[in-house]
Parts: sequence; C-alpha cells; structure tokens
Amino acid sequence: MEVVTGVLLFLLAVGVYVVCSLYLLHNPYILHKKKRLGFYCRHISHRGGSGEKIENTIEAFTHAVEVGTDMLEMDCHLTLDGYVVVSHDDNLLRQTGYDKTLSSLRYQDLPLYEEKLEVTFYVGHYSSGKDKRFALLEDVFKKFPNMPMTVEIKQNNELLIKKVSNLVKQYGREGITVWASEDSDTMAKCKKENPSMPYMFTLMRGLLLILLFYTGLLPFVPLGESILMFYLPRIINRNYIPEEDYLKTRFAVCLLQKLTMRKSLFEHLIKRGLQVQLFVCNEERDMEAAFAIGAIGVMTDYPTLLSNYIKKHPPKTHTTY
Repeated sequence: MEVVTGVLLFLLAVGVYVVCSLYLLHNPYILHKKKRLGFYCRHISHRGGSGEKIENTIEAFTHAVEVGTDMLEMDCHLTLDGYVVVSHDDNLLRQTGYDKTLSSLRYQDLPLYEEKLEVTFYVGHYSSGKDKRFALLEDVFKKFPNMPMTVEIKQNNELLIKKVSNLVKQYGREGITVWASEDSDTMAKCKKENPSMPYMFTLMRGLLLILLFYTGLLPFVPLGESILMFYLPRIINRNYIPEEDYLKTRFAVCLLQKLTMRKSLFEHLIKRGLQVQLFVCNEERDMEAAFAIGAIGVMTDYPTLLSNYIKKHPPKTHTTY
C-alpha cells in the first residue's frame, strides 16, 4: 500500500512539474522580466555579405548597409602592433595566399585579399570586389555609428578584448554591439571587461540551453544572453561542408535538426526578449525555412538576396519588441 501511495505521489509531483513547466514555457513573463535590446534585426550580413563583396572589407559593409541590412556580423583579431583588425582567420593563407598569421604582422604589413574568395558557407561560389584591404574595427565603427554589429572575438586574448571594449565605449556603441565567441572562457572575459554589452550563447551554453529545454527546466532558469545564433542544419553538407567529421554524417545532421530546430524553444526565448538568428542562409529556400521555424533574424552572405526576399515576404503581423 505504501509503495502504491509513493508511486501515486511521485506521478502527481511529475504531473504538476510538467504542467507548470509547459505553462511557464508559454508564459515566461510570470518569472522573467523581458529583455529590452536596442535593436531588432531580421537581416544580418555575415562577414559583411561575403558572397557579394570580399568579406569583412569596408566595401562589403558599405554594400550591405546600402541594400538594407539590419546588422553587420564580423570577427576580430589583433595585429603584432596592437591594431584590432576585422578578419575571420588568423592564418592568412585562405584569404591572401600568404601562409602567415595576422597576429605576427604589423597592420601596415598585412597583404591584400585575393582577387576572388570562395564563400565559406556556399561551396563553389566566389566573390570579388575593388576593396582588398583588411579593415580596422575602429574604421567600421566610425563609418556606421548607428548600425548594430556582432563582433566575434576569435582569440582568447585579454588585450584584444580590452581594445574592442574600449572602442565600443569610445564610440558609444554599448547598446548595439554584441559580444560573440564560441569559447566560454573567452566570453567570460568579455563579460567581465564590459558587462554593459549584450552577448550571445557560447557553444557550451547552447548545449546547456538544449538540455534545460528537454528537461523542462528552461522556464525556471534566468538567462543572461541576448542572442541565440545557430546553424540552420539543413545547409550542412549541402551549401556548407564542415571541418568536423561528426557533422559529415547524415544521421548527425538529422539529429541536430530534430534536437535544435524547435519552434516552441524559439518562441519561448523570443517572449523573454532574446533574438534568435539562424545562419548562414544563402538560398531563398533556406531563408524561408529559417523564418518558418521561428527565427527573428537570418544571417546571409548575400544581403541583396535577403533584402529582396524580405520585401517579397513581409512579416504577417507586426512584431513589437
């Protein structure tokens, strides 16, 4: 009898937990104050739109802004003489043909970009442009003072983090510049250096987010992050060929799709004031899929294509954010 009573009490407790979790998943404002960010971005240009101009150049950023992007995404490294340079790679071989690291060279000695660059997230496609110089982060801030930007810190380097933070403060951009890094240790240093800037999920925090979602704990847990930036899995091994062996199998990609592309998860985060951005969508069918699953924003290498898509497919209802 006692065993039966215990089992019934356990089932009752589980039932109450499940009901409370589901209710709070759909009504997170009961426990959490909604975040109020200084931007709302549906159109994000990856590396400034690396499919239409040479990636991370002033020309690419200018073009993306002119065709209607809401946010610029970029990566940063530090040169030998202490300049913060916008570049995805530290080793310059892919971008310039020179097998040297950016961090080992002075800014004035950096080589020019190649005449043509393959688009990382659209294999077999190339971009070109007139501007082949590496851009300084400060010059990007100067030219686009009101444009939201995501700045990914590519080195776990305290001096780089400090210099980026100082530039953000100098140009009054703390509300519209997002810390980004896949590495948790790097992100911890970014937040410590400038806690006023919004920040994205790291890889480990993203995994924890998924775990919290599937265990029903997510509605009860506070989140410091402001942006969830994640792959649209369907592009992997089609448009984008990953370096990681585990992502090269169809099963792994299907599992990633099933586990992460959950509309209820995205809706919960958005109700809490976070922004969900899926990348890198370089075809209209992928843009359509990203918005359909509930993403607020789509990141692309082709800003003109995304602008045209958004014009042809405006939101069905106006979103207040």
